[in-house]
Amino acid sequence: MELTKRQLKIVEIVKKNQPISGEKIAEAVGLSRATLRNDFSILTMTGVLQARPKVGYVYAGNGVTTKTIDDFLAVPIKAVMIPPLIIKQDQTIYDAITVLFMYDVGSLYVTNDADKLVGLLSRKDLLRASLNKNIEATPVAVVMTRSPHIVTGTSDMTLLQAGQLLEEYQVDSLPIVAKKDATKVIGKITKTRIHNYIIEHANATEE
Repeated sequence: MELTKRQLKIVEIVKKNQPISGEKIAEAVGLSRATLRNDFSILTMTGVLQARPKVGYVYAGNGVTTKTIDDFLAVPIKAVMIPPLIIKQDQTIYDAITVLFMYDVGSLYVTNDADKLVGLLSRKDLLRASLNKNIEATPVAVVMTRSPHIVTGTSDMTLLQAGQLLEEYQVDSLPIVAKKDATKVIGKITKTRIHNYIIEHANATEE
């Protein structure tokens, strides 16, 4: 699928005004931000644009113009998700920092003794905690973002739907939970994973 005229217009607006917010782009196009939601998701997932929290959109220039991209966006997230990194709520901040940097990830999911999702830890959470807490004695439950303030996805979602959530809430990763149990984490999806999946499979299709 080649970019639509509207998507091409968005790209040109970003090129000329970057960084620029979604609201400013919508104003320039003459439509609401909600109307452009799918366009933003497609342009960021395919690497044409990059969304930077509190900064806006910038041009990245890594576009995919394959006719099969519609098929990629309809792929179930369960076929693309990666294993989550989980830590228990009574483990220490020091433990969490060690795991985070050992695996070079942006976030950890926190569960209780019953293996139910109770929180999320981001790099920012741990950085703030390391400056103000006794990290070797303080449990992660003290500093984590707690449910229900965590955005989650389900395994029956498509790549596009997951990308829309990542875009709407400006988060880098999404815990994927079981369809019948919103507290059971079964996977993880990130902006980088979606982008790499589309690029890899688009290139394979064109060879």
